[in-house]
Order: sequence, then C-alpha cells, then structure tokens
Amino acid sequence: MGCRPMTNFMRLRHCTAAAIVVVLATIAHAAVAQNYPSRVIKIIVPFAAGGQPDTIARLFAQHIAMTVGTTVIDNRPGGNTTIGARAAAVAEPDGHTVLFATSSSLAIAPALSSNAGYDPVRSFTPIAGVSSSPMYLTVGPSVQAKTVAELVAYAKAHPGKLNFAAPIGGPPHLAGEIFKRATGIDIVPVPYRTMNQAFTDMLAGQMDMIFDSPAALAHLLREGRIRALVTMGAKRMAELPDVPTMAESGYPDLRVTTWNGLVVPAGTPDAVVAKLNASINDALKSTDIRDTLAKFGSEPIGGTPQEFATFIAAESKKWSEIIRLAGVKVD
Repeated sequence: MGCRPMTNFMRLRHCTAAAIVVVLATIAHAAVAQNYPSRVIKIIVPFAAGGQPDTIARLFAQHIAMTVGTTVIDNRPGGNTTIGARAAAVAEPDGHTVLFATSSSLAIAPALSSNAGYDPVRSFTPIAGVSSSPMYLTVGPSVQAKTVAELVAYAKAHPGKLNFAAPIGGPPHLAGEIFKRATGIDIVPVPYRTMNQAFTDMLAGQMDMIFDSPAALAHLLREGRIRALVTMGAKRMAELPDVPTMAESGYPDLRVTTWNGLVVPAGTPDAVVAKLNASINDALKSTDIRDTLAKFGSEPIGGTPQEFATFIAAESKKWSEIIRLAGVKVD
C-alpha cells in the first residue's frame, strides 16, 4: 500500500504537535529554573582531595553555596580525570550536578583515549572559566644551563642525554613534548606515577627537568633547590618576576597553560546556567579569591558561557593536534 500524500490539515496537525512539544519543554525548563536549586548542588572534582584543583574547586563551591544554594564536593579521581567527567556527563541536566572541569578532562583526556566515554563539547554546557596557570620549565642540580638558550645548545650537542619527568599523557608530559618539537632537541620523557617522586629524584640529580605549574614548584623554587628557566605563559608572573617567557627566550609561539572551569550536563536550562555563571563571575571579583588564585600562580578567567564554550572547543582542537603530533596514546 502506498503512502498517502500529507494534506494541509495533516501538516497543520504535525506542526501544532511539534509546537506543543516545544512549549511544554520551555515550560518544564522554566519551572526547573524557577525552583532551582531544589536540593544540594553536587560539584564533581575529578581529582583526589587536597591538591590544587580540589582547593580551587572548594573555594568556588563556597561562593556558590552563599549565592545560589548548598553545595557538596564529590571527589572522583582516576582515569586521567575521565571517571569524574563521565559521571557528570550522564547526570540529570538540571543544574544539581556540576563538573569542575580542567584542561585534562575536557581537552587532553578525550584526545588521548578513544573510549573516554564523553564528548568534551557535545556532552556538556559550559558555565564559565575559572582560572588558568602557565607551565614552567624547571631544572635540578644536574643541569648547569641558566637559560633556555644554554639548555637547547647543550641538548643539541648531547642528544638523548637530558631527561624530564612525566606522568604519561598529563600536562607535564605534553608540555615536554611541545618543547621538544619547538626547539628541535632530543630529550627523553621518563614515566612517573606521581610528581612527588619525580621532584625527589630531580633533587637527587637523577632527573634533569620537570615541566609543571608554579603552585607545584613554589616551595622548591623559594628554597633555591631547583631553578625555573622559563614560563610557558604569555607574560612574566608577579610571584616570579625574574623568570622570562618563552617569547622573550626566542620562541614566541610556544605557550602551554592549564586551566579549569565549571560545566554542567548538556541540556541544562539556560536560566540555571546563567545563575551559576553570575555566581562565578561575582566570585572572581573578590579580592580574597583573586589573591588565593595568585598564590597558586593562577589568573582568573570568567566571562560568558558562550566565551567558555568557544575556548573549550579551541583548546580541544589544539591539544588533539599536539597529541597527534607527539604520537601519545593511553589506550
């Protein structure tokens, strides 16, 4: 039996039904937003408690608790941050589950693995960026170079002799791979499960270099036990004013920063996203919060959800290309 042509009446009924669905969805979203929050807001942090990401997440959770509603931190470390991100991706999109996302969870991990279990762009709705931190290249007592130029010259004269500590697939590893490609030198990544052991080995002269954030390096730098040769950020930091940038060292296009921000499951009502976005931007105006971020070597981001969405998409593309060129995979 052939299909009957759709009459004008049938078209009208079809369009009316579609319109009703849209209206009902809009009403449902408006109701969710009006009653939000109706229970505790859970903020998933894909890291163990006590580290820098956890500390920053708790800082903003406190502000959300004061301005929006009660919050609780849910630490879900593991899987190179994918365990926590997967849990957030499949949560009910009503604003009561928030992911404290990082460059690892939304840009690096999905590019490293073919089965991360979520899409960094399609699985989430961005709220706002929180902060970013430049990576620093530091050397231990086994390295005599005082500048990047001296380090590169030595490495070119002694290919394969220098090494750097790197949890495979993490920002310290990828920063080293980027540095290798930009400078054309041969330095060897040495896998470590924890950076604490890497620092111990560098102080003992068994490890030459470490790429990491200023917060992780601060106490060793202050004590003069390691030296920072360069920041991979766009400008010198106030806390380390004598450390030049890569641009000042002859590599204007070499920048590596890590970042974090808040996202919610895709489909979360716009009004809920707007309420959380306003809270984050309000928090970033606080002198206490900005001072705390500065102690971690971090700078505030803020902005609109759309700006953070554009940023995430660009970062995802950038890190995917870096990982492809480096040939790094964790599957």
